[in-house]
Amino acid sequence: MRESSQGVTVVALLADPDAPTEIAQHLARVLPARLADKSGQGRRFDVEVVSEPFTAGTEDLSTLTRRIVDRLGGERWDILVALTDLPLHSHGYKLVVDLSHEHGLALLSLPSLGGLRFRSRALRAVEEIVLSLASQQATGAGEAPQHQSLGRFVSRLAPIRPGPIGEEETADLRYVVSGPGGYLRVLGGMVRANQPWRLVPGLSKALAAALATGAVATVNSTIWNLSETLSTPRLVIATVGSVALMIGWLIVDAQLWHRSEEASPEARKRAALYNASTVVTVGIGVLVCYAGLIVINLVWALFILNGQVFASTTRTPLHAKEYWTLSWFVASVATVGGALGSSLESDEAIRAAAYSKREQDRLRMLEGDDDQPAT
Repeated sequence: MRESSQGVTVVALLADPDAPTEIAQHLARVLPARLADKSGQGRRFDVEVVSEPFTAGTEDLSTLTRRIVDRLGGERWDILVALTDLPLHSHGYKLVVDLSHEHGLALLSLPSLGGLRFRSRALRAVEEIVLSLASQQATGAGEAPQHQSLGRFVSRLAPIRPGPIGEEETADLRYVVSGPGGYLRVLGGMVRANQPWRLVPGLSKALAAALATGAVATVNSTIWNLSETLSTPRLVIATVGSVALMIGWLIVDAQLWHRSEEASPEARKRAALYNASTVVTVGIGVLVCYAGLIVINLVWALFILNGQVFASTTRTPLHAKEYWTLSWFVASVATVGGALGSSLESDEAIRAAAYSKREQDRLRMLEGDDDQPAT
């Protein structure tokens, strides 16, 4: 480990583009003061952000570690923490963080922090990592640290626990998650990194088709009669069916389903995790659109419907229940129309909403569309 100059420890956050870079930039604003306060002894920290697709084209942990070691060499950094939104695996477990105190570096897989309180968890994790690496630098101890060196990090982010390390690996400390709780944590983190709310503006043409369908259906007397005959369970079934149709159509039409070319069990699990995150991400975006359609249809019905005409056609007075039922049913009909309209969107518009830029670069490399992702 190189010595810090003039009592200043230079920390580099090497981040994949998009969500990891956004997190790194946020951390760079708050970390120096927090680190100086907790490290004591008048030590100061400078935090730099370097945005590079260092995971492009590979998810192999040893390859990524070599890249990070090479990136650290020749720089003036004392500590290097690499942030990625890829779900990484090690010895059958989902990786949280790898640390090498000898080299002063760490690799953090952000999805393993979960989808809730994402930034605060990332802040705590990076803070504990840097303090652990800086403490080793200050003491100059030659032995690998014990698991207690990240005790606060582990206790706050359970079920994170120490993981196995191979003899030839660079890391001397590793934390992983496993089991159903670990799977859900990583899945939530992937969905959070995908930012599903970006699907809504990415589906402008589909929403336009859905709104047009809803506007016409709201003034259709046949729809009035159908809505009056539908019970709540049937309305729920219509909602589930229309939303599922929209999700399936978007995934198939934009070719978002991930197929692994490898036959190993780990590759299949990784593909299943990617596909699950895609379904959840697209599903959240579609549900947001569906809720918006209900509200817009309700406003439109309140403005356009005539109580006497409605009652003469359906033999039911037009009250709040009828407005709500009609708007709910029309939203399902409009969602089916929106699914057809989604075919007018470009695949890139859908992928931009369903995938982070890091995942788009990875897909293009695997498909051979680009020789090298943009830095």
